[in-house]
Amino acid sequence: MMCCSVFSSTSRKAYKEQLNLRASSAVPHVGVSVWGEMAGTVTPCNNNSRVNCSDLECYMVLTDVEKSAIGFICSLAGPVTFMENVLVLALICASPALRRRPSFVFISSLALADVFASCFFTISFLDFHLHLRRDGPHAYLFKLGGVTLAFTGSVGSLLLTALDRYICIHRASQYKSLVTRRRALASLGALWVITTLVAFLPLLGWSCPTGLDPPCSLLFPYIDSYYLACWTGFILVALALILGAYGLVLWRAHQHEAAMVGLQSSAGGQARMRMDIRLARTLGLILLILAVCWLPVLSFMLVDVSTTLTRVHQRAFAFCSTLCLVNSAVNPLLYALRCREMRGALMRVLRRGRRVARRCISGGSTEAGGQSGGGVSGSSDNLASEAEGGTFTCSVVNSMAERVEKQQMEVLRK
Repeated sequence: MMCCSVFSSTSRKAYKEQLNLRASSAVPHVGVSVWGEMAGTVTPCNNNSRVNCSDLECYMVLTDVEKSAIGFICSLAGPVTFMENVLVLALICASPALRRRPSFVFISSLALADVFASCFFTISFLDFHLHLRRDGPHAYLFKLGGVTLAFTGSVGSLLLTALDRYICIHRASQYKSLVTRRRALASLGALWVITTLVAFLPLLGWSCPTGLDPPCSLLFPYIDSYYLACWTGFILVALALILGAYGLVLWRAHQHEAAMVGLQSSAGGQARMRMDIRLARTLGLILLILAVCWLPVLSFMLVDVSTTLTRVHQRAFAFCSTLCLVNSAVNPLLYALRCREMRGALMRVLRRGRRVARRCISGGSTEAGGQSGGGVSGSSDNLASEAEGGTFTCSVVNSMAERVEKQQMEVLRK
């Protein structure tokens, strides 16, 4: 009996020890695995603590087919964007009348930012994803700062352009006194100073405190999650302001066009309503392009701040990033080359080049000189006729503002 009791007590102790071992193996260690704060460490929100990107390998995720596709997109969009925006800058600088107008000062700032984007983004993006260049922290942050400078300046210039058109239609009688060339240059100076400071904050010290082990972001090496969240929020606020400004412009334009129908004849009223519809279509096109080009990239950035991205997400983000370059290629067509004043300046330059070519071929004869004189007068008449018409980019808003002033004067006289 005594032996049986000893054996039974021994077996019970062994059984309890086995249960304790199973329980301890089944339940994770609370101090380290479950709550990092209890062990003295804080787990980041995006849960990248298990990722080690010390060699930048986790950022180079494109396959050979994807590299070829992105290389084709950047090789095509980059030079086209550069040539378009350089042409816009050259036309504005060559025309004294355009240089004096605040609207074209904002457009020239937009073109300059898009020139930077075509250079900085194309070179840096292809160098990193196609040529697999592994730069150090300072070199990479400097290149990324150039890309951030270009795109932030582009969105900021779009915002100033939208505000300019809002003031033009809502403060038609005070527009020339409110929006002067000096104030336009001052606002652009402030914009580019703020943009430069924001773009190079990571290089100045606001970078990921843990470097790449673990990384703070799986989209951009060495970038702090809070900086990425702040920049994304800034761009979203700017896009929302652009949307609101153009929405108010469209609402005010439709309001005045509808009010003028009763003061004009039926045919004239229908023509003005058709102009209102064209304005709505152009505005819708501008806002649609902004949304398609920017919202996918900003959505990935917000997700990267809050959770861990997979390689599929990283590859999708690489393709969505090229949409920002496409937006820079479309901007000259929407904001500059659709304007009749810009087309008139382009026609003058082309006529001048044609006259020079004729003069070189004919050897500078007097007949070529007479033809060049007639060409000058014809080009000036054409420029005057072009300036009378309008599209949304420049002339529709200005002509609509003039009609608003005339309508107000007629109401006061009655």
